Amino acid sequence: MARFEKHLFICCNRREAGHARGCCDPTASEALHKAFKKVLAERGLNRRMRANKAGCLDQCEKGPTVVVYPEAVWYGRVTEADVTEIVEQHLIGGTPVARLLMPEDEAANPPR
Repeated sequence: MARFEKHLFICCNRREAGHARGCCDPTASEALHKAFKKVLAERGLNRRMRANKAGCLDQCEKGPTVVVYPEAVWYGRVTEADVTEIVEQHLIGGTPVARLLMPEDEAANPPR
């Protein structure tokens, strides 16, 4: 099997309602992960790019969080409405979606 060109890690971590740090998947539905898988399949990219469920990516206050590798592009506050834009503009077009980017210092040095 060929290696994937890109991996998307979509935080599906769950915490109790009202947790101080927030929660990336408060409905426990994994809807964001499913939306990425669906759009990748619709575009015929699912053999080249992989949408992976991830546990906590330690960016809870900025969640839902998605990170794209190998380029290590971190997105925060991603919604299902953003999925097509990320796939088309970033994964296909090569330009990250600026309005969703986390500042590098925040992604590299999460709050404790």
